[in-house]
Amino acid sequence: MPRYVVLEHDHPFLHWDLMLETGDVLRTWRLADPPQPGQETAATALGNHRRFYLDHQGPVSQNRGCVVRWDAGSFTWMTDESSLVCVCLLGRRLQGRAVLTQIEGDKWSFSLLHA
Repeated sequence: MPRYVVLEHDHPFLHWDLMLETGDVLRTWRLADPPQPGQETAATALGNHRRFYLDHQGPVSQNRGCVVRWDAGSFTWMTDESSLVCVCLLGRRLQGRAVLTQIEGDKWSFSLLHA
């Protein structure tokens, strides 16, 4: 099963990076708030990241702050379309269906529903 990680990242402001393993890269969204069941939060699509971040904690290159693993686990794909991504997360903190819906451009919304 593919892996995911949520990293608490302090640069350029406090946010949470949701990273989903897709082949050799991590599809990544920046979340405005930590993921909580039943709460929607703003998300921003970022460029793909290296798989290195599945296991990394600490400083980020080029003085881009530090990351701390907030959650990690495996997931299964339910929907992977251009404007809708739905996965089932099986992590330490997060368990359930995570839905990312594109609003416009790189602006998305994120919600987590219990399984």
